[in-house]
Amino acid sequence: MSGAAEVQKPQTLDGLMLAMDVVDTIRYRELVVARELSQGDRDDQLRDRLREIYRRQGIEVSDAVIDQGIKALRESRFVYAPPVPSVGRSLALLWVRRVLIGRWTSAILIVAGALWGFDRYGIQLPREQALQEQEHDLSERLPRELAEAVGAARVETHDPAVLARIDGLQRDGTTSIARREAASARASITVLTDLRTQLVQTYSLNVISRDGESSGVWRYSQNSPSGRNYYLIVEAVTVDGRVLSLPIRNEENGKTSTVSTWGVRVPEAFFNSIKSDKMDNGIVDGNPIGTKVRGELEPRYAFPKEGGAITSWDE
Repeated sequence: MSGAAEVQKPQTLDGLMLAMDVVDTIRYRELVVARELSQGDRDDQLRDRLREIYRRQGIEVSDAVIDQGIKALRESRFVYAPPVPSVGRSLALLWVRRVLIGRWTSAILIVAGALWGFDRYGIQLPREQALQEQEHDLSERLPRELAEAVGAARVETHDPAVLARIDGLQRDGTTSIARREAASARASITVLTDLRTQLVQTYSLNVISRDGESSGVWRYSQNSPSGRNYYLIVEAVTVDGRVLSLPIRNEENGKTSTVSTWGVRVPEAFFNSIKSDKMDNGIVDGNPIGTKVRGELEPRYAFPKEGGAITSWDE
């Protein structure tokens, strides 16, 4: 149209894609070297070579498209230039990757929470509770239990030797508490409790008089003038007929065992008298040979006790 500026037709997508392809061809094919673009008088030669390349591929490319591609290459129109690092760029990248970052953050928080929970509730809290419990034991529970055990044992006896033993156990327990040795204090309390149990027991010490069971045995001993120790096999029987199991120390090996029958060492003459008694009618008529009364630890024997006992005699 006359007097009016020529209106440029909008560029089609096919033309733009072809121009971009021209740029790629110029950039990556062997015929294109940077120096060829720096020599303006060789543009014609470059156009001819590009046209030949596309013709071989069966593509007709106009000079306008080739010129557009060459111009675009020089202007770096289709070259990606990464943005300059900045706060805005960093925030944009974080936003783009928000889902992945969120997942990783959640996983880290979950793991951190689990580790904290394990440390707090699996290690720290039990340790704190144990320390609190130990402090409570040493300051309140153990002193109270020690006093109760001492009082319960003392009220059951008038024997000076037993009372002295109770006093010693009380001193040991008090010292252990002062030194913050809870286990040692509990041991003193346990011994006092067992001592009180022994004091309240009452029973008769009877020689075993049953078919198939020994009533007495003798053992070789280097400490005996005759070279033998004589033992009567006994059991502790309560008024209502119950047989008690008691802690007995074996003098031959020094070990203490809780047993219902054991051997009490007796003089040879007393041993022979019980032997004759049983041989007379198969029954030991001389029972009991000892009586345990309340408030005392040891039975009162019917013979001059030599002391000592055994808990096994079959070997």
